[in-house]
Amino acid sequence: MEEARMMKEERNDWTKMYHKMLKGLEAIIDVQKQVRDMMKIAAETNTTIMEMEDTILKASTNNQVINATNITGVSEDLRYFQSDMENWVFQI
Repeated sequence: MEEARMMKEERNDWTKMYHKMLKGLEAIIDVQKQVRDMMKIAAETNTTIMEMEDTILKASTNNQVINATNITGVSEDLRYFQSDMENWVFQI
């Protein structure tokens, strides 16, 4: 009788330990899923940042071209103005 009780207790101990191990494994799996989700979010964020950087660089390049075009236009306008002023002075 005593031996049966000890075997039952031992089995219960093993069962408790088995359930604790399962809970621990479940916790580890949950953490792994969370880490995987975080890595996925980080990759998506990195992609978005790279797209933003590309857009900013393109806008910067476009602004440089526009500024150069504007400066060239102003320079041409000044040359025409100077030419017109010389003609006016000559006519006066």
